[in-house]
Amino acid sequence: MRRVVFVVYEGFQAVDLVGPHAVFHYTQQAVGGYDCQVVAPHAGPVRSSSGLPMIAAHGIGELNPKGLDTLVVVGGPGVNDSRRDPELVAWIAAAAAGARRVASVCSGVLLLAATGFLAGRRVTTHWARERQLTDEHPELTVDCDPIFIRDGPVWTSAGVSAGMDLALALVEDDHGPEIALAAAREMVLYLRRPGNQSQFSVPLWSSQPTSDPIRKAVRAIQDNPGGRHTVAALAACAGLSPRHLQRRFTAEIGAGPAAYVERVRVEAARRALTEADEPVAALARRLGFGTAETLRRTFHRRVGIAPGEYRDRFGSAAARAAAPGREPDGERARAELSHNLGRSTWKNES
Repeated sequence: MRRVVFVVYEGFQAVDLVGPHAVFHYTQQAVGGYDCQVVAPHAGPVRSSSGLPMIAAHGIGELNPKGLDTLVVVGGPGVNDSRRDPELVAWIAAAAAGARRVASVCSGVLLLAATGFLAGRRVTTHWARERQLTDEHPELTVDCDPIFIRDGPVWTSAGVSAGMDLALALVEDDHGPEIALAAAREMVLYLRRPGNQSQFSVPLWSSQPTSDPIRKAVRAIQDNPGGRHTVAALAACAGLSPRHLQRRFTAEIGAGPAAYVERVRVEAARRALTEADEPVAALARRLGFGTAETLRRTFHRRVGIAPGEYRDRFGSAAARAAAPGREPDGERARAELSHNLGRSTWKNES
């Protein structure tokens, strides 16, 4: 039985607790193996940042920090005050030192970092906390592009829904991909995202254009990712000279035209790989990469895995069936196993 302990405090983010806790709960129903507990500075009611109350069954004074399998420190606006609680910080430090693995969700990494346990580690958090974490903990390597990062026994994630991705990855680490995928299906999660997927889709990671000429250029790229989007072509669309377009585009968007085009194309490729069975070579031509090899190199650099692997792990059944070299019988067997897991081992509680 793996003992999973979630640390909460006044002002924690409710979803940071409830989402990951539900993943372990569903897995416990299916295959067992988890004993989930919630601990707070004091047992009893704990108010979340949204006002939703939660009852912590244990206070740190009564729960032995030794013998944990997995420690999960959740995030929330209250983290700034909680990390100034010496008793809470000391309890987390003791629990982390003896746990098999340690995780944080969103800004929970700030509380975990206050223990000194993370020194020298590569970590992530919600993008809005990146500057604070970097400034206050120079001993850490902070990378706020991935939705979660594993560095040895330490797992850290971005905020809100990324905590569920992290929990699914922990389940996969314990029980394998089929169980994790069955949990995702039971919870109606469309995709189980890889950790190195960016926190930012194109509309989020880039600034929005502030002038009509750059809006025209951006719209042309987003409406047709595979179009011929050279600086000269975009400049003609925007009614600017190429040099003027390059300068204004970079100033307003925060990235040059070529980098922006590449990222939009990768986003489009990622969607296409999960939704359809289009061959990679045809996809590369349609989205402006030219060749399948160029798509593979660019996709791997941006996403961290090859297009075929991405489709195989996160695509629909039809999309996965199109992966080169996949045996039809093997795909049917995999689908049958996943179906049986979802139908016979998961208990529905309405």
